[in-house]
Amino acid sequence: MDPVHVTGITADLTVPDLAAARGFYTGYLGLSVEEFDLGWVARYRSPDGRAEIQLVTRDATAPRNPVVSVKAGEGVDALYAEARRRGFEIVHPLTEEPWGPRRFFVRAPDGNILNIVSHQED
Repeated sequence: MDPVHVTGITADLTVPDLAAARGFYTGYLGLSVEEFDLGWVARYRSPDGRAEIQLVTRDATAPRNPVVSVKAGEGVDALYAEARRRGFEIVHPLTEEPWGPRRFFVRAPDGNILNIVSHQED
């Protein structure tokens, strides 16, 4: 497999209530720039763009929440094929989601679930 250029990794924190969690991460930690809020997932970053976090209540289409989102750009298809070739558990199949991204979830050998994603802007 040719190397895939990962452009970013974002922590995905499962929270019971986005509105309640928002105050802590924006008010206390200063992650004041809201990149998006879909009602079940929201991403916040610092004004300088050096820090970001994604808050997730329950993923809209996948059976489990991921612990991180890995931005793979055009490499998402190659990473999906390689995960299957290596026999890694696919938790959520490669999917064009209604809100824009192309993504899949894979379980790492350590048990963590990763959201491998390509956004239109990647």
